[in-house]
Amino acid sequence: MNILQILPELNVGGVETGTLDLAKYLIRLGHKAVVVSGGGELVKELESNGAVHYKLPVHEKSIISIIKLIPRLVEIIKKEEIDIVHARSRVPAWIAYFACRRAKTIFITTCHGYYKKHPLSSVMGWGKRVIVLSNVIARHMIDDFGVMRERIRLVPRSVDLEKFRYIDPKEKRKDDFNVGIIGRITPLKGHLDFIKAMAKVGEVVPNLKVWIVGDAPASKEAYKEEIRGLVKRLGQTSRTNFLGTQRDIPGILSHLDLLVLATTTHEAFGRVIIEAQASGVPVVATRVGGVVDIIENEETGLIVPPSDPARIAEAAIRIFKDALFARNLAEKAYKKVKDKYNVELMVKNTLGVYEDALSNFKILIIKFSSLGDIILSTAALKAIKEKFFAKGGKKDYKISLLVSNDSKDALLASPYIDELLVVDFKGKDKGPGGYWRLAEVLRKKNFDIVIDLQNNRKSHMLAGLSLALDRYGYDNKKFGNLLNHRIEDGRPSIDPVSHQFRILKMLGIDLNDPRLELWPSVEDGQYIDELLNSQWLSAKAKIVGLNISASVRWQTKNWPFKYMVKFCEELGSKDMRVVLTGTEKDSAVAQALLNSVKNTKLINTCGKTTINQLACLIKRCSVFVSGDSSPLHIATAVNTPFVALFGPTDPRRHLAPVKGCVVIKKDLVCGPCYKSKCKSRKCMELITPQEVIEAVEKLLK
Repeated sequence: MNILQILPELNVGGVETGTLDLAKYLIRLGHKAVVVSGGGELVKELESNGAVHYKLPVHEKSIISIIKLIPRLVEIIKKEEIDIVHARSRVPAWIAYFACRRAKTIFITTCHGYYKKHPLSSVMGWGKRVIVLSNVIARHMIDDFGVMRERIRLVPRSVDLEKFRYIDPKEKRKDDFNVGIIGRITPLKGHLDFIKAMAKVGEVVPNLKVWIVGDAPASKEAYKEEIRGLVKRLGQTSRTNFLGTQRDIPGILSHLDLLVLATTTHEAFGRVIIEAQASGVPVVATRVGGVVDIIENEETGLIVPPSDPARIAEAAIRIFKDALFARNLAEKAYKKVKDKYNVELMVKNTLGVYEDALSNFKILIIKFSSLGDIILSTAALKAIKEKFFAKGGKKDYKISLLVSNDSKDALLASPYIDELLVVDFKGKDKGPGGYWRLAEVLRKKNFDIVIDLQNNRKSHMLAGLSLALDRYGYDNKKFGNLLNHRIEDGRPSIDPVSHQFRILKMLGIDLNDPRLELWPSVEDGQYIDELLNSQWLSAKAKIVGLNISASVRWQTKNWPFKYMVKFCEELGSKDMRVVLTGTEKDSAVAQALLNSVKNTKLINTCGKTTINQLACLIKRCSVFVSGDSSPLHIATAVNTPFVALFGPTDPRRHLAPVKGCVVIKKDLVCGPCYKSKCKSRKCMELITPQEVIEAVEKLLK
């Protein structure tokens, strides 16, 4: 793998040390390690280990600078053939995110801090994988930045045991009792509390020496002077040493008897704790953030409340007075560091995250309506599954489908979908607010590919807002420009399955199997058996299904009522039972039919079946008759012969390629008109009952 890490600078610090350690071990394992930073003291060491370094001002908090650096980073990504860009800080992460989108490279972040809930910090949750150092940071990214739990990976910081040597605390106890605090001098690190605590410890420990390791950034010089002033006022000048920035932390720790971490706010992890524990130094730390992941109180260290100098002093005095207790703490802590926080384990886990990101891809298919179109898409769903789950493939693809609440039941048992995402534009997803929340959910799921089989304005906007790197669909003047892989939709007179496969052709998927599918359960079949048995219907009886309403909205698709009456009576005279199908809204028409027909007994199932139960019912039919509506596609899926009655719409565009059907359509000058209202409705009026009966008899033969 070729890995690029990007961070503000390469000076002494936990983030910098982790970057250096990872780069060194990546090279040892045969990978390429590239680092982009603003430079620093560790660059020479980085390059001496075989890593490549590019110096760019990625630390500058300027929008102009960020914009300028994006194309430069793209050039580096392409030149070095980078597989993964790993961002370790916020400003570099903004540059890396947009560069990765241009270069189509995987973007990963590590959250090294407990970020304030601010738009600037949000980019740290945009990685395909978001690495966190502790459980506290994981919960913070989930709760405050909305990162999906499935994208978070816990990889704690590590310590290089080749650099840090364990020394028994008993061996260090000389004349002085050395207590240190290590880290940048900022108010968050609690130096004032530490000094106050050490003043109390000095009253009990006359040979106390206080080591303050680290320096203040330019913006915190006043705070550093405040600390010096406090040391002087408390009379601690003689025992307190300001050592400034130190490169040789292992050397410092080899002389300490106690390390104090006095941080007052959430600490992402606390690398200095495990470095001290690797060196045999007991630790007193405040209960903040990831500290509780590292230290088990009274077992591997002592934990005290933050901003409580008295408790810090009490714990330090205990370590001084009880040498055996201090030794036991150090030994148990060292064992835990060796088992859980060694650098080899960190590298192994990080490589695991990289491999996971490279091998796991998420596909979103958008097809939320209507029921008939959902059924027509089942051939495409099968082909997509077979394409991306081919045997021997190195990648693992998860397929999600965005479907409407009204149509979801048809796909609940589909073997081609790993996840159904249900949209309800009439309810929770209604209006601009609901639509934006839905888009945000899709964006957080971090899809790699979106295949838009819906191809309308809503779906194209959702595809664009998902921010998936690859988005496929039709360029049909309905925000098709939001797709970066699109094909012109000239509205050719081809069947709907072939129409969908024109999109899939861009992914190298051919139409080899146009069959539609549904997946009703055994219980669905049993329900239909009981329903038909209650109508005194023998298992050998011939049933003809009649869908009485193609559409409530499209009245022009419906066959005239008087023709349905005549049709039912004629079939009844031929010893065939007619089953009426429809929704709850069709119940009034069904009851009118029951009251109108003579000398025949109809079976009314309108509003009595689910989608899958209807599939079982249509499968029991010898022939099924319907206007242009979803039951025709159900009949196709269950291999039931059908008669399709078409009026204002074109069967070439709305029927799947299938044998065993008869299509009846009158070619009129005005058709196909695609009008939902028409005064004459001549196209359906010209389809006579006798014509349909002849078609039924033909299929029965």
